[in-house]
Amino acid sequence: MDLHILDHRLRVISISKSGLVNFTHPLIKLIFLRNRTRCKFFSLTETPENYTVVLDEEGFKELQPSEHLQVENSIWLPLNVVSNGNASSSSQAVGVTKIAKSVIAPLAQQHVSVFMLSTYQTDFILVREKDLSVVISSLEEEFNIYREVGGESVPVLCQDVSSCLQKNGKEAIQPTVHPVLIPQNQFCVMSLDPDTLPSIATTLIDVLFYSSSPKEDAQSSPGQDLDCIKFFSFSLIDGYISLVMDTEAQRQFPADLLFTSSSGELWRMVRIGGHPLGFDECGIVAQISQPLAESDISAYYISTFSFDHALVPEEDIVSVTDMLQHQRKEPATS
Repeated sequence: MDLHILDHRLRVISISKSGLVNFTHPLIKLIFLRNRTRCKFFSLTETPENYTVVLDEEGFKELQPSEHLQVENSIWLPLNVVSNGNASSSSQAVGVTKIAKSVIAPLAQQHVSVFMLSTYQTDFILVREKDLSVVISSLEEEFNIYREVGGESVPVLCQDVSSCLQKNGKEAIQPTVHPVLIPQNQFCVMSLDPDTLPSIATTLIDVLFYSSSPKEDAQSSPGQDLDCIKFFSFSLIDGYISLVMDTEAQRQFPADLLFTSSSGELWRMVRIGGHPLGFDECGIVAQISQPLAESDISAYYISTFSFDHALVPEEDIVSVTDMLQHQRKEPATS
């Protein structure tokens, strides 16, 4: 398989719910007027706590400093796995499951923090720019690694990267097993022809900026499953649009414009974290993705500023819940 280091330098930020009014103009510009900006990588995800925005440096220039804006200090680089076409099975799992063992687990063992963004089209593994040498040295045996430079894919060798010794290569520790919540929403992973984006502009603006969940107060009970959770994700990356929404939000959009896979499957969410996770802890994605990969269960994974979210097929949610509960009860092994 090939691993591509994409030609984007990304920032991860949080906008508070109360401060959203200060950013609606630049966000609408980034979503609907992409020809007015140089931004090529933009993702906006609403959760009960805040809005998480992942965007490149050109997009970041559109957002003015504010007390309502939190910026993670690091520059993040998106990695993308490209299969060589030899599918391992006829029913190959999708999303983060495919890359759990080959990418996520080795990086967790090297104490490299990752930020995941699954879309309708592909999965992006974001790593800090300062960790790139460790990433390359950890994965070069498994992958042919390329770096996009000016639209061209250039092979990367370990000796091309300064200080390619595994700086983080201390003895691996067991990842912390965070609590998980299973809200009741059914979710859809969908896409949209960018040319039809103006046709849904009014609805999209309403869902993103004005509608509110009647059960947002449910987040105040972290010890139990949420009955319903506010979650909506929009990504516009290199010209491709991806949307993740629950079925209630989906009903507000014209059915003939949004499209999904031929099976039209519904997804359930596993929300990871009893409190905000932060960015420095390693192994959070591996905690979820590895057991799913071992069971060949498909999954999309979306990290946000405060919590992580995995989407699994609705028919697998019971087995996933049992699996994760069993994992929490197992004693850690060295």
